[in-house]
Amino acid sequence: MIHYLALVLMGPVFVVQGFYVRKVTPKLEEATGERSGRCGQGKLLRLLLIGDSAAAGVGASNQSKALSGNLVSALSGKFQLEWQLLAKSGYTTKDTYDMLRHQPKEQYDVVIISLGVNDVIKTFTTKDWLKHQIALVVFIREHFSCRQIVLTKIPPMERFPALPPPLRWYLGRKARDFNQHLSLWTATQDDCELLDINHRLRPEQMAVDGFHPGPGIYQFWGQSIAQVIKTRWHSGD
Repeated sequence: MIHYLALVLMGPVFVVQGFYVRKVTPKLEEATGERSGRCGQGKLLRLLLIGDSAAAGVGASNQSKALSGNLVSALSGKFQLEWQLLAKSGYTTKDTYDMLRHQPKEQYDVVIISLGVNDVIKTFTTKDWLKHQIALVVFIREHFSCRQIVLTKIPPMERFPALPPPLRWYLGRKARDFNQHLSLWTATQDDCELLDINHRLRPEQMAVDGFHPGPGIYQFWGQSIAQVIKTRWHSGD
């Protein structure tokens, strides 16, 4: 893969740029507000949302304007929802897997996963990352007895305003490689849906740190996940 060659040739440059980005990028807090609840009317649907800072709502002031709030709002008119959010800034796929292992066994109908950006930033290879993703999905099936797992492609990191070139280019290429391999695997899994909203992401819609989604992205993302869920559950699947 070309991004592996770039890492060998330009590794020291990427390290220096990474330190610079961490130093100058504003550190935003996770969104405040409820991380679980019951609402809506209709057929009972139990949701679990897991993942990283995007799942935790960094870039939004409150969970009502973050991914969880927009998702719940888009579904509550059709379903009686019982939902929970388990997410933390900086989490990789492996971090999330380790966290979930300490959660009690519960039954959820749908599990939504927001992960990947931190895996790209770390030194994980594509093979290792895919192995972590598969292990997480297998665990979720067994531990939460869910019938639908919704994942989202890693965003186009080459468009992140916070990242300078050539680091921006490198992380973007790596993210695309991760997405390609995840797409091939999820296509073989009947209970998995891989959502791609990258065509709708614009740098000006991102949070002030130039790294996280802004409220407009969260709204579109939440509505897109809700549509995927409605399609499966209204089809009688």
